[in-house]
Amino acid sequence: QVQFVESGGGLVHPGGSLRLSCSASGVTVSRAAMNWYSQAPGKERDLVATIASTDQIPWYAASVKCRFTSSRDNVKNMIYLQRNNLTPEDTAVYYCHSHTYWGQRTRVTVTS
Repeated sequence: QVQFVESGGGLVHPGGSLRLSCSASGVTVSRAAMNWYSQAPGKERDLVATIASTDQIPWYAASVKCRFTSSRDNVKNMIYLQRNNLTPEDTAVYYCHSHTYWGQRTRVTVTS
């Protein structure tokens, strides 16, 4: 059974940083393309980062490039999304995803 469990969300001030984590089971993250999606209030779910199963450079949406960094820990079977210089526009729920499987999401609120 495939399961993704996100963590690391919370409340942060503008300009702050958070690292989101996704613990995977039933999927080997080193062998799968792993994605991070965000969904802001009232908006559609958008792909923000993809970590390929190879050594390719991760892909980022233009809106987060240079501020977000995705990484993978093959030993722990986890992926991460380091998010820096956060703005209120980054307020959203964040999902870990691969193939047809979604995590249960973690909420990030950026507010002063």
